[in-house]
Amino acid sequence: MKIVEQKIIQWIKTKVKNAGAKGLIFGLSGGIDSAVIAALAKKAVGNNHLALMMPCHSSKSSITDARVVIKKLGLRSKKVDLTSLYDCFLNTMGKANNLAKANLKARLRMMTLYYHANTLNYLVVGTGNKSELFMGYYTKYGDGGVDILPIADLLKKQVREIARLLGIPRSIIEKAPTADLWSGQTDEEEMGITYKELDEILTSMETGHKCNCSKSKINKVKKSIKLSEHKREMPEICKIK
Repeated sequence: MKIVEQKIIQWIKTKVKNAGAKGLIFGLSGGIDSAVIAALAKKAVGNNHLALMMPCHSSKSSITDARVVIKKLGLRSKKVDLTSLYDCFLNTMGKANNLAKANLKARLRMMTLYYHANTLNYLVVGTGNKSELFMGYYTKYGDGGVDILPIADLLKKQVREIARLLGIPRSIIEKAPTADLWSGQTDEEEMGITYKELDEILTSMETGHKCNCSKSKINKVKKSIKLSEHKREMPEICKIK
């Protein structure tokens, strides 16, 4: 994974240079993906980075874990509490279902990141990994609204491997992945599949090797990939000629 780490760091440096940007900005949630991005970003641009903590009715543990990463990596950071803005939006717009409210949090964070990115001339770094991107487990124009995706070709198991290499605290690596949408929420529960199963299925689809997962789980992944295609593509244009 050391070679992978070095390749990603060099790739990030190239993207920053080609964009004429001065640095990188990313959201720091206290989870493994954002911790890995934080470590890679600092290695790529030094102190020309900003880690944004953006709580929005978030659990206290998320902020605590984010601060652990900040201290461990020596990050430049800022906290922007979006709770009151989120509440104001809902009060203005009226009732909404859980999906709309969850996506709102992600889109408020995207706007916050770009507000600071435009001010600093930084690129917005996404934290999405390959497993989640193929499942469509992210918000369009929310956490999917970024400039670069350094770890989007790494399965979740590979993210854990590189996290250990980068010295990410064990407590962060081993905690249950969660978007922190509500108390007790986890990624695996939301997707209806474990990361171990998901990674095995995706690997099988790419290599043709036998997969030991159930047919129902395999079909579930294939369906999710199909239904989320629009998230991984630019908006379709109606061609007149």
